[in-house]
Amino acid sequence: MFSHFSSKKMVIDVDFYYQLSYNKTVSKSDRFKLYRYNEKQHKEEFIMSLIGKKVSDFKAKAYVDGEFKEVTQKDLEGKWSVLFFYPADFTFVCPTELEDLQNKYEDFKKIGCQIYSVSCDTEFVHKAWHDSSERIGKIEYPMIGDPTGQLSRDLDVMIEGEGLAERGTFVINPKGEVVVYEVNAGNIGRNADELFRKVEAAQFVYEHGDQVCPAKWHPGEETLKPSIDLVGKL
Repeated sequence: MFSHFSSKKMVIDVDFYYQLSYNKTVSKSDRFKLYRYNEKQHKEEFIMSLIGKKVSDFKAKAYVDGEFKEVTQKDLEGKWSVLFFYPADFTFVCPTELEDLQNKYEDFKKIGCQIYSVSCDTEFVHKAWHDSSERIGKIEYPMIGDPTGQLSRDLDVMIEGEGLAERGTFVINPKGEVVVYEVNAGNIGRNADELFRKVEAAQFVYEHGDQVCPAKWHPGEETLKPSIDLVGKL
């Protein structure tokens, strides 16, 4: 009926994918799902794109401005947000990424985008790291603790069995929907400048629904307006 994902390559059974995508007897939430094989648990399971997914209700404690504050799904509504997951405090690649993000934080705020870093550490560990590390001590954005993994699992970045989050980045629009995301291997750091560019592009198309942003687009540069007249001319 369908083929497995393997560690070497992905094979999709076209007939099965067609059924999931277009068969009206399949529930709406299942229509865009694919199958993969979980080698550790020896079973098939569904996966799907997170584009358009709404962040589920959550409550979490964050360390910010020298205090512990509660952050909820409501805080994401009506504004642009970035959820920046990383594996753990007191590690190696993570502090370089969080410092890079802090160096760009003022620019994010100017375009109305709030940054939240997230790991499965507690808010108390975040404070201890903030107090002891020169790099992390610079951070002004909320550092969310997700010790139960609720938020990490909701966005499918939880590493089960290790209790750590993948290096996942999610841009959330004012409706609370994921519009951009990527997940890096744990040994590959991210770039705040490129993330900022993606947020600006996401904001532009959110406001200009009939236009799209080409590769490497920056505000002020030419966009595209898809139409039949444009087909084959790019």
